[in-house]
Amino acid sequence: MADDFHKPTQYSGDKFDTYEGGEDPAQIMRVAHDTAHALLNRARETDDPEVIDRLVAYTDANGLDALAELWARSSPRSLPGALWRIYLMRLVIRQDPTGTSFLFQRGTEVLATIDALVAGAPAPTGPEEITELADRILRGLFRGDFATALDRAASFGRVLAAGCTSVADDAEPIDPERATELTTRAARLAQTAEEFTACARLYRAGNLE
Repeated sequence: MADDFHKPTQYSGDKFDTYEGGEDPAQIMRVAHDTAHALLNRARETDDPEVIDRLVAYTDANGLDALAELWARSSPRSLPGALWRIYLMRLVIRQDPTGTSFLFQRGTEVLATIDALVAGAPAPTGPEEITELADRILRGLFRGDFATALDRAASFGRVLAAGCTSVADDAEPIDPERATELTTRAARLAQTAEEFTACARLYRAGNLE
């Protein structure tokens, strides 16, 4: 059975906006929007929890390449752009749950906002908890309030960005290369969080295409 699937591609935490999609941008854009709406509609029309589980775990069996071909070039403030970033964020978390949970936990300690509560992570947040959180956020897009799920993803990104920045500050005197890597990752996570928030506003206004 495993031979029927492509091996999932490995992605590091700085890959949110660097994946190249297909060859024809206009065609990719049309297909991206059509498939994103079809996927969301299909999920919301079913009461079968196994269907939702398969959608959530799609990249575990098939990798991210197929979705990338459809959605990676979409505007970050669009439905396919939002779905792409949620799937990518989940994959990055699942590939390094220990490192991600450490950064997230640090973020909860240094960020003086309600983002940790909005994200919905238990405290303390270990590898199992951070992996479950990623699944719950993605599942929420399909089964719950889409805008709320995006808000949770945005809060998650802000907490993780704060954790990256804090750890980067600690690393700067002894490992400046690592500090730079974390600082870059923090900036990208913060940007992605802003994009999720913008998508949530657009969705509530009925303008997320």
